[in-house]
Amino acid sequence: MRILLNGVGRIGKAVIRIANNLDDIKIIAINELNSNIKNIAYSINYDSTYAKFDDCFTVVDDYIINDKTKIKILNYQNLSDIDFKTLGIDLVIDASGAKIDTKVLAKLPLKAIFLTHPKKEADINIILGVNEKNLDTTKHKIISTSSCNATALLPVLKLINENYNIEFGDISTIHPLLNHQKVLDSTCVSSSDRGVKCSFEFGRSSTQNIIPSGTTTIEACSYILPNINHKILSSSSLRVPTDVVGAINITLFVKKNITKTQLLDLFKSYEINQQFKIILNNYEALVSSDFQKENYTSIIDHRFTDVKMNKMIKLVLWYDNEWGYASKVVDILRYYVKISR
Repeated sequence: MRILLNGVGRIGKAVIRIANNLDDIKIIAINELNSNIKNIAYSINYDSTYAKFDDCFTVVDDYIINDKTKIKILNYQNLSDIDFKTLGIDLVIDASGAKIDTKVLAKLPLKAIFLTHPKKEADINIILGVNEKNLDTTKHKIISTSSCNATALLPVLKLINENYNIEFGDISTIHPLLNHQKVLDSTCVSSSDRGVKCSFEFGRSSTQNIIPSGTTTIEACSYILPNINHKILSSSSLRVPTDVVGAINITLFVKKNITKTQLLDLFKSYEINQQFKIILNNYEALVSSDFQKENYTSIIDHRFTDVKMNKMIKLVLWYDNEWGYASKVVDILRYYVKISR
């Protein structure tokens, strides 16, 4: 499949680096508002979080080239202005973060568009380990790959709910800082994701504070499993001054009695039999940076796994919110290609 990547931000760069070593998908074009092609190549080659790329790109005319691929750089404001047929594009990964009308996307001459954010109006929202078997390449054109938080959380909630029936609970995400935040105290920041025109707290210094916030994680989960929603789960978020790797603190009450041994056995069994790199059981005394560039997206830290009164489950999950999530975007894309054949 010949792919166009729309947007080379944090997720887009990780997707390029991951896809560079794969043979079954090929990124042949990038559409990016940044018109400085040398800066695009530079930003892919050098990264303060993931270090220097081992297969650096050079610039030749309007292409960036390395040992394995040649990628044409485009600078269109709107996807609808791109001549996909002439370029021979089959699929688009939209990592721009822009909220594009699904009616516009549906008209594009493509087999599928993958959105790297939750989208209620998409034909389907997909999280591996939850509902990938529902993907129908003849019906689903606009495909959301959900969010990094939901990708980490929902496979675990689904597994527990199917076996022990979640009654209610709470989750709190501990999330690294993001580019829309400020380095020093400044004016308020808008957040279209949360319907906030002026977020005072996100105008505060991201490097000096733990910043409380809401989170759309449970809403994103409900797009995929409607019974996992805000009626049974409350949620909040803490934005912390680290560059990458998030955590989720989970408290659940279940209807069916459970012991800690049963819970541990459930996760061990899943890890052994899973098709994709989703759940990883951790027992070591590790910290957030130890999970950097980890492809597994639901890393359960069993130092903190507990069960109280056979009803209350306590869990802590780790996940690389950039590389780990991007690896699942690529895995969903490859799964799509596989079932399309």
